[in-house]
Amino acid sequence: MADEFEFEPSLRNVLDQDTLKWIFVGGKGGVGKTTSSCSLAVQLSKCRESVLLISTDPAHNLSDAFGQKFGRDPTLVTGFPNLYAMEIDPNASIQEMMEQNPEGGAMNGMMQDLAFAIPGVDEAMGFAEVMKLVKSMDYSVIVFDTAPTGHTLRFLSFPAVLEKALGKISQFSGRFAPMIAQMSGLMGMNANSEDMFAKLEGMREIIQEVNKQFQDPDKTTFVCVCISEFLSLYETERMIQELTSYKIDTHNIIVNQLLFPKPGSTCEHCNVRHKMQQKYLEQIHELYADFHVVKLPLLTKEVRGAAEIEEFSQKLVVPHVPEQ
Repeated sequence: MADEFEFEPSLRNVLDQDTLKWIFVGGKGGVGKTTSSCSLAVQLSKCRESVLLISTDPAHNLSDAFGQKFGRDPTLVTGFPNLYAMEIDPNASIQEMMEQNPEGGAMNGMMQDLAFAIPGVDEAMGFAEVMKLVKSMDYSVIVFDTAPTGHTLRFLSFPAVLEKALGKISQFSGRFAPMIAQMSGLMGMNANSEDMFAKLEGMREIIQEVNKQFQDPDKTTFVCVCISEFLSLYETERMIQELTSYKIDTHNIIVNQLLFPKPGSTCEHCNVRHKMQQKYLEQIHELYADFHVVKLPLLTKEVRGAAEIEEFSQKLVVPHVPEQ
């Protein structure tokens, strides 16, 4: 079947593209995103100097997958000399940011009230913090194990949203800074508004740079993970359309959990599922003729621990051949 299609059914193209800096792995919940992102990171560690795997899914599964505890700081994955992993919650609230700057006092409270009035700003600020953290770290490539589809799309749209919002705040800074300073002086508060606006402007510059990199196909790509069923296919199509609208490159799809019954199998359940999956697989090939479609088999066990992930990761670069 692979011979009918022009594009190699593997992620070899991602490994060969050494200009890539950001790789997002995402899809509907329960389709095997974490296993796919861990496997891709393991393969990348063989051809890149250093790899950072970040989970932005609040349900953090990296620790479970590798059987090793990860937190907010990059930790070397046991058994690998250059693969690091960390788990960040992008929904970290502004409260945390304010607590890190206790000198602001009442000024912090005012900014907090103002910020919370903007829908989704806590997630957006969380994203900005992730980006600041990532920008200060020196890794050859960063792989994101993302939250289920909806959250991921919001997460990726944040650079554009934030850039616009921070641009407006910067415009107002000149007008409001003297007034804020005067008011805080009258009320006996210590508010360094210039410092605050300078921090926001610094954040805006980082966001602009990230936005530019996300829209550069030489630096960023998105790997979609799905299963061969109607709802997952529908969700993947919606996600690819949205990614295109954000100008984010995507040209790889992993189709997970495929059944390959042995010839002559009398398992009715297996044969019926296989037939259904093949129908949707054909639709995937028709819809995404210019994509690399990687077909991964349904396994009889969970993929857990570094050794099993490394073994499974081979299937991303060597197309799976069903038993004859």
